[in-house]
Amino acid sequence: MKFMKLGSNPDTFQDDGSQVSIVDSELVSDITVRLGTTKFHLHKFPLLSKCARFQKLIPTTGDENIDIHIHDIPGGPKAFELCAKFCYGMVVTLNAYNVIAARCAAEYLEMNETVDKGNLIYKIDVFLSSCIFRSWKDSIIVLGTTKAHLPWSEDLKLVSHCIDSIASKASADTSKVEWSYTYNRKKLPTENDLDSQWNGVKKQQSVPKDWWVEDLTDLDIDSYKQVITAIKTMGMVPKEAIGEAIKAYTYKKLPSLSKVSMIHGDAKVRAMLVTITCLLPSEKGSVSCSFLLKLLRATNLLKCGEMCRKELVKRIGRQLDEASVSDLLIPTVDGETTVYDIDMILSIVEEYVRQDCKNAQKHNAELNGHVQAPSASMITVAKVVDGYLTEVAKDPNTPVLKFIHLAEAVSGNSRPFHDGLYRAIDTYLKEHPSLSKSDKKKLCCLMDCKKLSPDACAHAVQNERLPLRTVVQVLYHEQTRASAAATVRADSICIGSYESSRSGATTNTEDEWDGVIAVEELSLSKTTKLDKCDSAEKSHGSSKSTTNGKVKGGATPKKVLGKMLSSKGLTGERSSSDSSDSAILRSQDHPKRTPSRSTKPAAA
Repeated sequence: MKFMKLGSNPDTFQDDGSQVSIVDSELVSDITVRLGTTKFHLHKFPLLSKCARFQKLIPTTGDENIDIHIHDIPGGPKAFELCAKFCYGMVVTLNAYNVIAARCAAEYLEMNETVDKGNLIYKIDVFLSSCIFRSWKDSIIVLGTTKAHLPWSEDLKLVSHCIDSIASKASADTSKVEWSYTYNRKKLPTENDLDSQWNGVKKQQSVPKDWWVEDLTDLDIDSYKQVITAIKTMGMVPKEAIGEAIKAYTYKKLPSLSKVSMIHGDAKVRAMLVTITCLLPSEKGSVSCSFLLKLLRATNLLKCGEMCRKELVKRIGRQLDEASVSDLLIPTVDGETTVYDIDMILSIVEEYVRQDCKNAQKHNAELNGHVQAPSASMITVAKVVDGYLTEVAKDPNTPVLKFIHLAEAVSGNSRPFHDGLYRAIDTYLKEHPSLSKSDKKKLCCLMDCKKLSPDACAHAVQNERLPLRTVVQVLYHEQTRASAAATVRADSICIGSYESSRSGATTNTEDEWDGVIAVEELSLSKTTKLDKCDSAEKSHGSSKSTTNGKVKGGATPKKVLGKMLSSKGLTGERSSSDSSDSAILRSQDHPKRTPSRSTKPAAA
């Protein structure tokens, strides 16, 4: 730390223990200066020789002792004592902690060059410009002390000089950083390879781009805002470094933000959160999505205002694909019945989808209108949404309409597989056993049975919570998939046996084979269904596990479906609302169709 000593006379100020300072001198004190409860017994001549204000307050005639009351001197009694010692020529030590107080007090007492050459104001200004503002850490310390001396420190441009000094050093090329700084953090991801060895010789350790982050965390929020704004204005610091700085500052001032527990605070904390939100760089990826969601959770709990919430939702929406399910579990505020704020997440997802669609339209226009498949980030968001739906489904108070709206916010083609959505729906049905059949059907209509994996299909066909219609659809599509796979295998075997005819063979597309599949294998005759009912009634408890094994093993699903129908019918789960399911089955009872293409290869 830089310091400056002024004067050469020994310090003879004495404190009698009752807030009274007396100058140890042979001369009797002829002036008493009162600052609140503190009294200084001094002499007129030293004060008049340096301070223009005392020249105005002390009469030039008369030898009587004078009492002067000073109420508003910046820095209080300690700053006045420094100035008084300078008037007596005593040793005064100035440093980063007291120089602003002394400078403001000297300005108040008018200790300028018109009164005496080399006066205190001049000496302090030289010390500031030649030492303090050239030092990184001293500049930060001095800036932290300016707030206690407003508006004097601001009017004297001491605040702006500190900010300019700090911002210019933070914006300097890292190769020119030669001063000490505090750095106990991990380097930015883009700098991980900067210290690697090259040609067998280890390079000198480089200064990280965010070397300045930790030292600024000691500032109050108002000073910090001014510094970050100045750094942004200079435009020399990468946005990711500014984002890391804001993140480090937030965790330093609000350590509970990084925890799962609810953050507590008052108006001061709310104001800090709003300021931090406004300071965030506008560029995507400058801060992590996880940090943005933590900010949103805190601002939501502390009710920081609609503008702050909208700004965070917009920022999160641009990088939602980086979020995890745990990040999205934002608790509701008081008065809400649900555990988590589903409406908040819905607004984030809608914002992401809106921006993704805008980007997709722009991309498609560049490709002459050719529609592209969903982006990888969109698929990732769909997975995260399905995971979030599974979590909120465990809450008995989650309304079915909110669940459906959030699931529909992500388009179906963004989900290559619907296993995650099926898991969320099954969890909701399990936690809401009193759900009406119409609501169950609405839920199950969200998923596409053709996009369920074999394991999910095996689970679904024995899931008693699902409506019969859904089970029938799962069985049908599973049989369709199995038949198509069997046909392809048969073709592969035959083609392999006749190598000479491979060049002339043609292969049907998947859509063509869909028309060839023997749908009647799923059809159940009326007699068959009646025959199955008795056996299903006796073995209903074991029919589900048998179904699982048979579907996965490729056995004829008529037996599986017969047992399901028997089970559903005998337990009274089917009602008049399920009559449409029977109609679907009856519509499948038709004569066998001749396949459009023989599976045998052409004769050689």
